[in-house]
Amino acid sequence: MLLDTALLDNPIWNALSTEHVKLALGDERARRYPTEIGPLSGIPAQTEESYEALSELAEDGVVVLFSVEPIVPAGGLHVVRSGPIVQMVRKTRGVEADAGELIPRKLTAEDAPAMVALADLTEPGPFRLRTLELGNFYGIFHGLELVAMAGKRMHLPGLVEVSGVCTHPAARGKGYARRLMQIVIDEIERDGKTTLLHAYSTNPAIRLYEALGFETRQEFHFAALVNGG
Repeated sequence: MLLDTALLDNPIWNALSTEHVKLALGDERARRYPTEIGPLSGIPAQTEESYEALSELAEDGVVVLFSVEPIVPAGGLHVVRSGPIVQMVRKTRGVEADAGELIPRKLTAEDAPAMVALADLTEPGPFRLRTLELGNFYGIFHGLELVAMAGKRMHLPGLVEVSGVCTHPAARGKGYARRLMQIVIDEIERDGKTTLLHAYSTNPAIRLYEALGFETRQEFHFAALVNGG
């Protein structure tokens, strides 16, 4: 299958219009994931009509947009957080052999509260109790405590996003993020798909992503939006 990388110019909208359309709330004007999965949302273009529809989907919560162009909200929405993020696509195929001693395990719904707590502490991006429904997540534990995780988020034709990559501050420097990303990447590539990710432009982990074969494709504007104000 010929990979349509143009889908990545508006990744959230295209995920919610293709592989994740059954999860999508909304219509052709605006779509979002259910609140319990996360605030990621998409619009086909920055029009008054789309922003009004997105405002209805936001209700009294937060919605998140990625855009190549500066985000100028309308329809009663206003920005509460913003900044640049980078989109990276993995160019190198194949994952290096694992030399780690700890054996990660697949995370389940029972682990969701611990996953949310770790994400709240480390801020890898929006994470909710049902986010792990988007794809397999794996974690490393110190005893009963979850200290690192990584998994899958957006799915587009031929493309899957690695997301939720984070490590507890007390467990950093041990290669846990790399180990977990290798597992997720290997799953994606065994299915014949290409791996992508999004990261805050200031994230020092970008060096790790580059070492794993990711290259920056595009920079986006990120904005968290709420109604009112």
